[in-house]
Amino acid sequence: MHFRFDAVFYYVSDFERAIRFYSDVLGFKLNSRDAVARFDLNGILFEIVPARDKSKFSGQGNARLCLEVDDVQQALDELRSQGVPTSAAQNKDKGVLASFQDPDGNELCIWQYS
Repeated sequence: MHFRFDAVFYYVSDFERAIRFYSDVLGFKLNSRDAVARFDLNGILFEIVPARDKSKFSGQGNARLCLEVDDVQQALDELRSQGVPTSAAQNKDKGVLASFQDPDGNELCIWQYS
């Protein structure tokens, strides 16, 4: 069996709100949209998929989308200026890490290499 990377995806409760968040707030390039929305993130396919049963949607999955940035603090300041709550930056062994959530509670991380 040979595995190849396909995509990272999150289920979302409000499709239109999620598209606006990933397009307008994070600046992801929307490549296509039909039953799902597809974004190109530096050659990686990132998708948002409407949750079929919204009554069971928790937004508490264990996947994380981690985005590399040049300056974590600058990225946090920009996110906060758009009303996105964030964690504080944390110094790690080989860089700096922080996190925030999309409108459905899916966690995203930002990472700055040392």
